[in-house]
Amino acid sequence: MTCPNSFLKFFYFYHMIREQVDLKPYNTFGISVPAKFFATFQDTNQLRELIEQKKQEELLILGGGSNLLLTKAFKGLVLKNDLQGIELLSENDSEAILQVGGGVVWHDFVLHCIERELGGVENLSLIPGSVGASPMQNIGAYGVEIKDVFDHLEAFHIASGEIHRFDHQDCAFGYRESVFKRKLKSQYVITKVAYRLSKKPVLNTSYGMIEQELERMQINQPGIRDVSNAVIAIRSSKLPDPKKMGNAGSFFKNPVIPKEHFEQLVGEFPEIPSYPIDAQSVKVPAGWLIERSGWKGRNFGNFGVHEKQALVLVNYGGALGQEIYDLSEQIMSDIEQKFGIRLEREVNIL
Repeated sequence: MTCPNSFLKFFYFYHMIREQVDLKPYNTFGISVPAKFFATFQDTNQLRELIEQKKQEELLILGGGSNLLLTKAFKGLVLKNDLQGIELLSENDSEAILQVGGGVVWHDFVLHCIERELGGVENLSLIPGSVGASPMQNIGAYGVEIKDVFDHLEAFHIASGEIHRFDHQDCAFGYRESVFKRKLKSQYVITKVAYRLSKKPVLNTSYGMIEQELERMQINQPGIRDVSNAVIAIRSSKLPDPKKMGNAGSFFKNPVIPKEHFEQLVGEFPEIPSYPIDAQSVKVPAGWLIERSGWKGRNFGNFGVHEKQALVLVNYGGALGQEIYDLSEQIMSDIEQKFGIRLEREVNIL
């Protein structure tokens, strides 16, 4: 006989799970596709129970939905990470370690650090998405990546229901990569992330247009708030607001190519920009390749390539995910034909 407590728990989680939910509000591309089942979780006990209730179903964990292109209905269980909280784990005269819930909005965490004069993430201002996705993607912008401030994380192991700790080395960070996108893909839910922030930050203003923006703002001795404001101004001027125009930010990674290949390209395209990686390899801006090929600003009705940033594919309203995916295929094919470079998507395709 089922005990009353077990019955109440089953009843509670059964009614937390909704059926045939439109995922349009839960992805920044604004793609409308249904999920067979949908629920949110605010703690690991809820997560464990929800997975147990639908353990035969395919599982998708959503954070901010900012690095995802949905091309079809999801015939399984979608769980929205809503784990909140920011906790000070330790501090000394020079730094502080903050532990943050995986469902916290990333930019809210950045602002939290700035309010407390803790440096390290100011260059990552206004990046859409949630904290839980930050180490998974090793998000980065303007010369800074998560790996630069990462201390450790806690993750829920889906198969066992256990919480496992991952230190820096365990995560195998790479360019927009981590162990959670490769070897351990779909095996864990990142529940908490700890960052090591500086009380005596060394500002990074040499990348991109930060120095020019600070000069325009007439700031000669910037602090972390000034750098954050400069980054926000730059991103706002170049990138569309997902609340107004569906997009997932940079759709493609900047390719890294052998130095010999780059030198061949310089012969034909002397203006091609580059960033040296090491003695053997060079990073080339994907945005330049796409713009040079004539794709920037191209409109295909309700979707296209953004007019100010060639790296950004956009949904003007009502586009299908498959249409945007097909556009990315056309761009990749064209770039490979013209430059001999095969672009790689930064956005996850489902």
